Amino acid sequence: MTENYKRIMDAEIEKIKASGHRPRLLLHACCAPCSSAVLQELSRVFDITLFFYNPNISPKDEFDFRLQELQRLLFCMGLDKINIVAPPYDSSEFENVVAGMEDLPEGGARCKKCFWLRLEKSVAFAKENGFDYVTTTLSISPHKNAGWLNEIGLELGEKYEAKYLCSDFKKGDGYKRSCKLSAQYNLYRQNFCGCLYSKEEAEKRLNRT
Repeated sequence: MTENYKRIMDAEIEKIKASGHRPRLLLHACCAPCSSAVLQELSRVFDITLFFYNPNISPKDEFDFRLQELQRLLFCMGLDKINIVAPPYDSSEFENVVAGMEDLPEGGARCKKCFWLRLEKSVAFAKENGFDYVTTTLSISPHKNAGWLNEIGLELGEKYEAKYLCSDFKKGDGYKRSCKLSAQYNLYRQNFCGCLYSKEEAEKRLNRT
């Protein structure tokens, strides 16, 4: 039976609200569009720090522009007090973990390796810096496997003794809200996840239409 990760998150949030405590959350962010609806929902409950760790994004100009759009989103949403932590760009970190998987299709084992890379860095940072919770915006995408993301996050949470917040942000019209907010703030909505291989696959799809 598939876990309902949104229901698990909602139950955890209700506990937090009942406690009267406002926890610190490290939110791994992949881009501004995916972050928009997630920030709208979670900023009511958590003190958030964004963690922009995405060595999969290529080229560096694309990485820099997505980071700029994330900064602009915070300003547009009146959340500019939220801090963004962005480790230095190093695409070799991604290239090393997916070596030998270059020809695999998008959405498969290569992507799972990429999820693990980004989530491990995020969970480790959350533990080292005393955050109460850690999670990622990635599950808002209908193209991302929420089961994988939560399984990886929970396993890493046990490894680092950090509290991973389960999520499936696409549910409850989360993805639709992200699209509306992207249009409202005129956000750059990329047509590929980030890596060279996802870009090549997106270009092939366009050429077939």
